[in-house]
Amino acid sequence: MARVRVLPESARAPGRRETENALSLAHRMPRLVLEARRVAANLAHGIHGRRRAGTGETFWQFRPFVAGEAAQRIDWRRSGRDDRLYVREREWETAQTMWFWIDRSASMGYVSDLAQASKIERAIVLGLALAHCFVESGERVGMLGSMPPRATRQIAESMAQALVADRASREDDLPPQASIAPQHEAVLIGDFLSPLREIAAMVEGISSRGARGHLVMIVDPVEETFPFQGQAVLHDLEDGLSLRIGDAASWGQAYRLRIRQHREELQDLARRRGWTLTIHRTDRPASEAALRIMTLVATSRGAGIGGR
Repeated sequence: MARVRVLPESARAPGRRETENALSLAHRMPRLVLEARRVAANLAHGIHGRRRAGTGETFWQFRPFVAGEAAQRIDWRRSGRDDRLYVREREWETAQTMWFWIDRSASMGYVSDLAQASKIERAIVLGLALAHCFVESGERVGMLGSMPPRATRQIAESMAQALVADRASREDDLPPQASIAPQHEAVLIGDFLSPLREIAAMVEGISSRGARGHLVMIVDPVEETFPFQGQAVLHDLEDGLSLRIGDAASWGQAYRLRIRQHREELQDLARRRGWTLTIHRTDRPASEAALRIMTLVATSRGAGIGGR
């Protein structure tokens, strides 16, 4: 049976008692920054830039003409060399802003022996790695409620410092209410175990002006499978409640059904708002989720597509 543990508050609350507790997130942050840079470096080999069509003067590519497009978009010189019609596309040259939020609430301290890292560490590594890649692509990165957008090559260190300094929101399991500009995007990383109505209100608030977003759900393998048997005690890490149950195995099927329904509702919410949903298990490499999110961001700018 998989063993689980919950990281102490000091391991989730950067900047608090780091001189007393060597497991504090502030103490581990340099290692997480290095890990994020390693993931970003690996990611660079999996993507070949994030150039995309848009307003600009620089030629990007020819692509086949699609029925329904305006005829004046056809490049007749290029089309004359083939039996197909082609459109000349220019490269998007306007920098956009990516907003990040990383969940540091109590439930993010959960980790089992099946995982490569705790949920909080994986969320931070993933967020810092993605931020680094976006800045390298010429975009600005900010953190909702704690850091204004910037385009520094030291973005991972800047975000790490912002996390360490931001003690006020370490128990918040959802990002602050904020309405971001239509051309901006949000990448929200957490376990999203809150009631759906609260998540929906948050999503509606952030996207109220037309901005897009990407939900990244961090999951420990044990949270998906519930492999427990016999006598057990269930702990609510957010509210501090406990429930002793007689036969854990009998709870498994109902638990897995509830988790599946919650995810389906999240998927539907993301699809209706033109957002994407990525589910990342902590027994998988962070680079897998990072590459998927980079791809979804690029795809969503061409058309609003929800992912899973």
